[in-house]
Amino acid sequence: MKFTKDHEWVRLDGDVATVGISKHAADALGDVVFVETPEAGKSVSQGDSFAVVESVKAASDVYAPVSGEVVEGNAALAGAPETVNADPEGDGWFAKIKVSDASQLDALMDRAAYDAYLATQ
Repeated sequence: MKFTKDHEWVRLDGDVATVGISKHAADALGDVVFVETPEAGKSVSQGDSFAVVESVKAASDVYAPVSGEVVEGNAALAGAPETVNADPEGDGWFAKIKVSDASQLDALMDRAAYDAYLATQ
């Protein structure tokens, strides 16, 4: 699992990346009440907003940690947005993206680097 400075995570399985927000981000947002995930077939570029998450505190964009084509949005979140709080780095994933350039993952942080980054915030 790799992380961005914007608190997204990405887990690569073959050439498909599962993407979500980190536990830290979910905790900071508070109770998630709405999630808008991308449609399959949407092209995304690294750093672009591709999803929206709303909590009782705020609405936030979710940014693509890698470029590629969305192969699946997590439709289950529409009816159960609280899954993002309950399991942000598991069942609370936002989208699966067929990665166009796997080398983009090299610039992301592993868990230890992300934890160190959080300590500086």
